[in-house]
Amino acid sequence: MFTALHVAHLVAGIAILYWGSEWLVRGSAALARGFGVRPLVVGFVVVAYANSAPELAVATKTALAHSQPIALGTVIGSCAANIALVLGLGALIAPPTIDGRIIRREVPILVGSALIVPLLLRNGVLSQVEGLVLVGLALLFTVVTLVISARQGPGQTAIDPAESIPGSAAGSSHDVLMTAEAEAEADQADASMRADASGARLGGRGRPRTSLIMALGMSLAGVVLLLLGAAWLVAGGRAVAEQFGMSERMLGLTIIALGASLPELIGSINAAARGHASRAVGSVIGSNLLNVFLVLGVTAYLRPIDLGERMHVVDLVGLVAITLLGVVMLRGSRRISRFEGGILVASYVGFIVAAALL
Repeated sequence: MFTALHVAHLVAGIAILYWGSEWLVRGSAALARGFGVRPLVVGFVVVAYANSAPELAVATKTALAHSQPIALGTVIGSCAANIALVLGLGALIAPPTIDGRIIRREVPILVGSALIVPLLLRNGVLSQVEGLVLVGLALLFTVVTLVISARQGPGQTAIDPAESIPGSAAGSSHDVLMTAEAEAEADQADASMRADASGARLGGRGRPRTSLIMALGMSLAGVVLLLLGAAWLVAGGRAVAEQFGMSERMLGLTIIALGASLPELIGSINAAARGHASRAVGSVIGSNLLNVFLVLGVTAYLRPIDLGERMHVVDLVGLVAITLLGVVMLRGSRRISRFEGGILVASYVGFIVAAALL
């Protein structure tokens, strides 16, 4: 009886988190458009922050309640789920093609963000000062992304196949096959166009412009729903965990992390089913970077994380291993195959089993 009520509480918390994330991203995107922010920037930045909003709400709530193992487990579990489940399940549905600029720019930062977690927690403590450093890295990443995105337009990187091959005539481009480099550049241009279209869609292009008051109301409602959903998710998750004898660490790694990652997981599956699987790649990388830099940083600043003997090395090693596995697949053929997607999903299962047993 009580377990059923607790499960209902947990499910309701996840649902409220999902709708809070949806309202926040649409409201904030409409606000950005109302103040003249370019759709391309909206597509790159606003979505990334909205994807990390559930994790931020959950982690800060649990940290302030002196439940640091749940907060840290949520960040680690969410990052692992983003790469292994979001990318893996998306690839099983429709293998995504990887934008070359993501491989050159964001992937090295992604590796660094995964390595910095065990580095900072080597003594079992994440101090307030270290939290501020992480928040500073989040701000730096945001500024750099904004600057780069603002300089790119949906048509800037597009090229003419006739110009990509020396000696070809402009009037006979339909007779010329594109080189591999030209195809890569075309993919990059298409990624910018997709981000621009995504930002335009979220911001309201093509529909009557949302008023600033309505956009602000949606954003505030999204924040309220996120806070409420986080409270219900944590309360329901704790009750269920107590029923089954689950530790706070495992609760954060599994139930809470999956609940916080659900909006991105659903979005990835929907995009893959509609033939836009590539959109999930940049979203996952941006979300993981902000989970480490912003979510973990804000959490440590509000309440320093002191894990002591409760820290499990397998969690940190698993995060790094899954990140490196994802990076190898991203850098391989610039396409995550269905077989590789299956490996990613299996790696997540292995990570959870190892975390539970070791």
